[in-house]
Amino acid sequence: MFEKIAIDDAQALPWWRRPIALLFLMALAMPIAFNTWSALLNNFVVELADFDGADAGLLHTVREIPGFLAVAVIFLILFIREQVLGTISLLLLGVATALTAYFPSMGGILMITLLSSIGFHYYETVNQSLQLQWLDKKRAPKVLGWLVAAGSGATLLAYGLIILSWKRFDLSYEVVYLAGGGITALIALYCIFAFPQFEGRTPQARKMVLKKRYWLYYAMQFMAGARRQIFVVFAGFMMVKHFGYEVHESTGLNMVTLVATMMFAPLVGGALSRFGERRILVFEYTGLFVVFLAYSGIFFFGWGVTLAAALFVIDHLLFSLAIGLKTYFQKIADPEDMAPTAAVAFTINHIAAVCLPFPLGLLWVYSPGSVFVLAASMAAVSLGLACLIPRHPEKGNETRLTRPLAAAAE
Repeated sequence: MFEKIAIDDAQALPWWRRPIALLFLMALAMPIAFNTWSALLNNFVVELADFDGADAGLLHTVREIPGFLAVAVIFLILFIREQVLGTISLLLLGVATALTAYFPSMGGILMITLLSSIGFHYYETVNQSLQLQWLDKKRAPKVLGWLVAAGSGATLLAYGLIILSWKRFDLSYEVVYLAGGGITALIALYCIFAFPQFEGRTPQARKMVLKKRYWLYYAMQFMAGARRQIFVVFAGFMMVKHFGYEVHESTGLNMVTLVATMMFAPLVGGALSRFGERRILVFEYTGLFVVFLAYSGIFFFGWGVTLAAALFVIDHLLFSLAIGLKTYFQKIADPEDMAPTAAVAFTINHIAAVCLPFPLGLLWVYSPGSVFVLAASMAAVSLGLACLIPRHPEKGNETRLTRPLAAAAE
């Protein structure tokens, strides 16, 4: 039904039909739906469903279940091409987001969140695999940085429209969710029909891949999922519940974050090429450790909303450095392992993401500051793991422990 073309022959196509154009278009589409959903979520669930911290924790536990089951992608690509699965997942994310406001109850919110999460997590799993397969190792850091910036730019446009029109035109949640999700769905349909099916250079393994030499990557993915989830669930919730942020204020803060990310993310690729994954990730986790401790101080010492907003922005900037984990894996992995390992990594990343939100939501009720102290301890563990990345990672030199162990075996 669809034209197939080898990835190495794709440069003969018009620029708007090449693989890099598809990656950028998807990078623009996904954040429009996802960030429209997340920008309004805390206000939506507090105002219409009267959520407390425990309810928010339960919601995010349900949201992360598809991420935990991302390993199912390995079996789906037995029957569906990765590129097709990615665009269909993007379409599901858009449609589910568009319908979100029509289910303003606990059960309805959980159901529609589960559907949008399936789209989001399966898209992200496949997208990461396609990026690592289609991008040359030398170009990957810079292109990944530009992809992050492109997604931030699309989200910035969406947030800007929300801020300018939310109060002025007295918009409803239904209108905003329909617009954000609908745009993503339309772009996804365009991606399905406008691009040929690109054939990768190396056929991907169609089975679960767990290799001992990838252990450091797996461990860092696990800690990243645990640490990231605390921020996703509780940082924005704190701004609404603790400081009383309204929709336009929450969106405005996210806009500041996006402008900063758009300027910062393209620089990450150059920094990765110059300093290497270890130094970049060590910098990220050191910064996150300090940021999470400062978050806890808001509750323990009564620090104000200005500091909280600044920490929110810095937090996002530091997370943009996480592309170093992608390029680290690209350098150490066998080419045929990109798709199955992306799926396995997403499942590992979401083990803690599924298990933590609900109990941490209960802890939040009694001691919000303790939640961020726990996050700081997780950042410290990630820092220790990052120190084990070699200066020039490659197959056979996956960790700084690899050579001593190999020497001992001889």
